[in-house]
Amino acid sequence: MLNGAKVQRLTGDTRVAMLRKLYDWTMEKAQHRHAEWWLAAFAFMESSFFPIPPHPLLGLMCLAAPKKALRFAFICTAASVLGALLGYAIGYFLYEAIGQALINALGLADSFPVAACYLREKDWEVIVIAGATPVPFKLLTITSGFIAMNLVTFILASIVGRGLIFMTVGVLFRLFGAPIKAFIDRYLGMLTTLFVVLVVGGFIALSYFGHGDGEGAKQRCDLAQSVEAPANP
Repeated sequence: MLNGAKVQRLTGDTRVAMLRKLYDWTMEKAQHRHAEWWLAAFAFMESSFFPIPPHPLLGLMCLAAPKKALRFAFICTAASVLGALLGYAIGYFLYEAIGQALINALGLADSFPVAACYLREKDWEVIVIAGATPVPFKLLTITSGFIAMNLVTFILASIVGRGLIFMTVGVLFRLFGAPIKAFIDRYLGMLTTLFVVLVVGGFIALSYFGHGDGEGAKQRCDLAQSVEAPANP
């Protein structure tokens, strides 16, 4: 009869085996002749309405072809910024028709007034930091349009934020592609756990916005439950 420790170990081994199969399958797709189009599509959609981020596909494509890592990173960055413009347009022109339902469907309704408050308090800083962390970027793009954030500022901040995370991945894989692949092959399970930790850390990083202008702004934003549209959108 299996004891608790053995059951836990077997469960962990099964989870790692499933993760390995998914990893191998994605590596195969990452080398497909249409992989760049898929990467661009994922990056574009994720910035405005799609729930799955492009980060895993970008990383695996860079693993599969390290010499093309910078090209992949640039494609991901450009497509993500274009998608951010779509998210901005949804928030600016179509919030009541599409945006609100989309925010609700993505489970971000409670975060929407908080994001709007921080964007009004901190402006471009929110876009840069959120764009460079694994948090729902689409929440910030739609919200930025809804509050009518300056479009030029929004575009520049999106380029910096998205470029920080995607181009950094490209540079690292271009320089250290083979060693990184060997490390991931060996420690796939541990790295998956680390990615989850980074996601949580991304949300914690947003608490940064509560500092610098006083605790009052942080409390206002953390407790925000509603948001008003600009008087002259």
